[in-house]
Amino acid sequence: MRKRAKRAAAACLAGLTALALAACGVHEDPKNLISQEEADTRTVNFFSPMEKTDPNAENVARTASDLTVAMAEESLNVTMVYRTYTAESYQDKTYDEVVLDRAWNNMDDLYLLNPDTILALGAEGKLMDLAGLDSVKNLREIIRTANTVDGKLVAIPQEVVAYGLFVNKDLFDQYGLALPETPEDFLECCRVFKENGIETPIGANRWWLETFVFAQAYADLYNGGNTEAEIAALNSGETRYSDYMRPAFEFLQTLMDHGYIDAEKALVSEAIEAESSDFLAGKTPIVMAYWGAANTETAYGKTDFEMQVIGFPSSRGPMPVVTITGFAIGAEAEHREDAAQVLDIMVSDEALRLYSQTNRVISPSKNVKVDCVPALRPLNQRIEEGIYVLGSNAGMDVEQWGNTCLIVRELLGGSSVEECMAFLDALQDEALSGA
Repeated sequence: MRKRAKRAAAACLAGLTALALAACGVHEDPKNLISQEEADTRTVNFFSPMEKTDPNAENVARTASDLTVAMAEESLNVTMVYRTYTAESYQDKTYDEVVLDRAWNNMDDLYLLNPDTILALGAEGKLMDLAGLDSVKNLREIIRTANTVDGKLVAIPQEVVAYGLFVNKDLFDQYGLALPETPEDFLECCRVFKENGIETPIGANRWWLETFVFAQAYADLYNGGNTEAEIAALNSGETRYSDYMRPAFEFLQTLMDHGYIDAEKALVSEAIEAESSDFLAGKTPIVMAYWGAANTETAYGKTDFEMQVIGFPSSRGPMPVVTITGFAIGAEAEHREDAAQVLDIMVSDEALRLYSQTNRVISPSKNVKVDCVPALRPLNQRIEEGIYVLGSNAGMDVEQWGNTCLIVRELLGGSSVEECMAFLDALQDEALSGA
């Protein structure tokens, strides 16, 4: 199960900025190789899923991340050499597998990493401790929590990706329903929708149902004031992940048993593609998606009804689920000091303000506020209040996002809750044994 999780973790993050490309394939673009006459210039080798045709071009269409790279290049007189993961080669390898191999062999300086590779490389001491960067003092505590391994801050993102429930408020109003806050509220809303002819109240896919699980399993762990001690108990084996997750899996099973989720359809459906048409047509009142899906016209950015994005039902009310990728530097990278200076500028408040304004996303800096669309305000308010659950946490010895995604898929495919908990216990036992 753990090996399969490494293959699926990048795909489970589908839809998240550039890392949505992580489940495809790879090669190095020869256009980005430096010539001999440039060999003496300061360069930083950057491996990621993102492509840029000409690192030195003045181009107003650059991505938000490219704009922050340009800031660093101009300030430091450094050239970022893009080494990218594209579709022509590595057909049988995921982005995670390729980036692990490159980091193990010190092939690059700066990497864009998924949560499972942050944990793996951080635990092996292959990533530089970034705690000394000037910009670190501006980071939200959520970033430190998610990307600290063995006491070292090993990765920093340019955005915080939040998941929530996208709801058709017009349909809730039509049936006199308040937006749900607890699991009990949610079940009642689904019951009313079902009894009034809405066949499947929840549009789901095979990647993101784990968000329900995280919200219910870890609402108290992350919001009860004892996070560090509870994680330490999990890592020591004193407590079991299955104890946290069993009620959440039972809730998901209840949704399936009542037909509120079509398990067979969800098991084979890609993110957004399967459920978006019914949601946009007003046939399905509830879907789950990430923050950016409310900003784009290609997803849920334009609807014919009032849409709101709220947290998932939990014992502590609506609960956002947050996943964090990040930029990391090889501990033994050839240009590690230059890479550290580049990253320090890329995650400075000035750069993150530009990035957030361009992409309209949540910034990892506590000093940079996002001007979000009205639909996202309920979710954003909870996050600004410090109320959230992490779907990825490098401080947990068992990788969360990819593994939970796969175990949920076992449930969708017919495994019992107890069988799913046995999979989870086996992963924890493997981590405790050091395998």
